[in-house]
Amino acid sequence: MSQAEIQKMIGKYDPDFALRRLEGTMRAVTFTFAVLFSVYQLYVSFFTPLPDQVHRAVHLSFGLGLIFLLYPSTKKARGGRIPWYDYLLAALGIGVGLYWLLNFEALFNRIGSFTTTDMIVGGLAVVLVLIAALRVVGVPIVAITVVFLLYAYYGNQMPGFLEHRGVSLERLIGQMYFTSEGILGTPLMVSASFIFLFLLFGSFLDKTSVGGYFNDLSLFVAGRRIGGPAKVTIFSSALQGTISGSSVANVVTSGAFTIPLMKRIGYRREFAGAVEASSSTGGQIMPPIMGAAAFLMAEFTNTPYSQVALAALIPALLFFAGIWIMVHFEAKRLGLRGLRSEELPGGKEVLQKLYLLIPIFAMIGFLMSGMSPMRSAIYGILSVIAVGAVRKATRMSFGDILSALADGARSALGVVAATACAGMIVGVVTLTGIGLKFANGLLELAGGLLLPTLILTMLASLLLGMGTPTTANYIITSTIAAPAIVALDYPVPLLAAHMFVFYFGIAADITPPVALASFAASGIADSNPLKTGVESTRVAIAAFIIPFIFVYQPQLLLIDTTWVEATNVTVTAVIGMIGVGAGMIGFWLRRLHTFERLIVIAAGLLLIIPGLVTDLVGFGTLGGMLTLQYVQRRRHGRGLAG
Repeated sequence: MSQAEIQKMIGKYDPDFALRRLEGTMRAVTFTFAVLFSVYQLYVSFFTPLPDQVHRAVHLSFGLGLIFLLYPSTKKARGGRIPWYDYLLAALGIGVGLYWLLNFEALFNRIGSFTTTDMIVGGLAVVLVLIAALRVVGVPIVAITVVFLLYAYYGNQMPGFLEHRGVSLERLIGQMYFTSEGILGTPLMVSASFIFLFLLFGSFLDKTSVGGYFNDLSLFVAGRRIGGPAKVTIFSSALQGTISGSSVANVVTSGAFTIPLMKRIGYRREFAGAVEASSSTGGQIMPPIMGAAAFLMAEFTNTPYSQVALAALIPALLFFAGIWIMVHFEAKRLGLRGLRSEELPGGKEVLQKLYLLIPIFAMIGFLMSGMSPMRSAIYGILSVIAVGAVRKATRMSFGDILSALADGARSALGVVAATACAGMIVGVVTLTGIGLKFANGLLELAGGLLLPTLILTMLASLLLGMGTPTTANYIITSTIAAPAIVALDYPVPLLAAHMFVFYFGIAADITPPVALASFAASGIADSNPLKTGVESTRVAIAAFIIPFIFVYQPQLLLIDTTWVEATNVTVTAVIGMIGVGAGMIGFWLRRLHTFERLIVIAAGLLLIIPGLVTDLVGFGTLGGMLTLQYVQRRRHGRGLAG
C-alpha cells in the first residue's frame, strides 16, 4: 500500500487526517504557518511564558486558522482550492484568539461584566470551535457539545433530576470563552502546554524513520514465532503507541504491512483485522504517553504524572499479554507457522539501528526523574536530532527539521479542536452541576451497589467514547461518567475511577456499532466490518476484564502496594490470561469442549483477581486442566494441532 493510499485510508475513517491537497503558494503559506505554530510553542515553553489565558488563546488562534485552511467542509472538497469563506473563517479564528492577546488587561479587569464586543467575539469563538471540530474530529463530539450547550440554556425546561435554573446567553458565552472553565479551560491548557510538544516529539521521531524501525524490530523479535505476523502486530503497535495519538492512524500505518502478512500465513481475514485493531487501540493505553491522556489524567486527578504512567503499566502489559496469548492459541489451533528467514530483516542491520530507540528511553527517563513534561518533551526533541545525526541515513537536514515542525503542528490540530470542544462540556458541567446529577442518577439506577454502577458506567463510557479521539474521549468520560464511581460509598481511588472510564472510552474504538479502528482494519483486510468489530472485542477481552479488577483491587495500579506484591499480582494475572485466552479461542494443548472452555476462563479470572484464595483455586483448576489435556493428548497420540 502506497503512502497516498495510506493517507486516503486514514482520512476515510479518521477526520483528523482528511487534509486538503494544496499546491503552490497556499501550500507554502500553510506550511510556513504550521512551522510558526510549532516555533511559537517551543519558544513560549522554553523561554517566555505568557499569561495562561493568553497562551491558550494564541494556541487556539493558530489551531483554528490552520484548520480552516487545511480541512475542507466536505470530503468532496479536498482538492487544491480554498473557497473564500474558509479564508474568512480562518481570519475570524485567528482574530478571536488574538482578541485575548490584545485586550488581556481590560478583559481581566472586567471579568463578569462583558461588553457587546466581548459577547460577539465569545459567540464567534463558540461557533468557530464547533465548525472546526466538525471538520477535524467529526460529528460525535460536536453533537455532544451542542447537547450540553442547549442543556445549559434550556435547563429550566428539563424533566426530573436534570432540571436547573437555566443560564442566560450572556452568562453562557462568558463562561465558554472568558473564564478558565470553558474553551480556554484545563483541556486546552493541557493541549497547549504538554500534548502539542509530545506530538512534535513524535513527528521528529517519524522523520528519523523510527516508525519503520519499529516494524523491523518487531519482525526480528517475533517474526519467527508461531503465528509470527500477528505477534509482530502486537509488538509493533505497542511501540507505535508511544508516538501515535490515534488508534485509526496506528491501524492503517502498521496494518498496511502486518494484515497482509497475517492473511498470507493463514489467519482468517476478520481475525487479522481484529488483531491489528485491538493492538493499535491498546497503544492508546500504553504508557508513557497513552494518547496524551496521561497528562490530562495527571491534571484531573491531581496526581503526579510519573504515578499515572506507573499505574497504567501493569494493566497495559496485561492487555497486550492477553492479545499475544489469543493469537498464539489461534495459530496453534490452525497449525500456522512463523515467517521464514528470507521474509525477515537481517539481524545485524536491526541491531545496528537500536540507537534509534534512545530518544524514547531518554524521554521516559526525563519524565520519571520529575522533570516537567514541557522540558522533557523539548529535551526529547533535541535528543532525536542528536541521535539521528549519528548516521547519514537518519540525519535530519534543515528541511527535515522544518518538515517535522510543520507535521507536528498539523497532527495537533485535531487535539486543539477536540480539547476546545471538551472544555465547553466541562464548563457546562461546572455551570449546571450535571456531572453530579448524572452520577446520582446512575447510582440510583444501580441501587448504590458497586458492580451495577460499574456496569452502567462502562456502558456510558462506551457510548460517550464512540467516534471520539483519545484526548477528548477521556475528558468526556472522566467528566460525565467517572463521578458516579467516585460518589459510591465503596472507597474507590480517584485514579482507579478515571482509569476505568478511560479504558472503556478507548474500547469504543473496537466495539460495534461505531468501531472506527475495527472498520479501518477491515478495510485493509477486505473483511466484513461488523464481524471484524465483534472479533476485535473478543481478541481484546482483557480490556473488558482488567478495569473491573483494578477497581476492586487497586494493587494492579500500584496503589498502596509494594513491588513484591505488584510482581505477584502481575505474574498470576498473566497466567490467568492464559486460561482466559485458551477458553476464548477454544484451544490449549488440544481443542477444548464448551464446558472445558468455561472452566479455564473461570480459573483464569480467579487468577487475575488479586488474592491468596482466588490464586490457589485458579492455579489448582488450571493445573488440573493442563494435566488432563496432556494425559489425553499422550493417550490418543495427538499432535499440538489436535
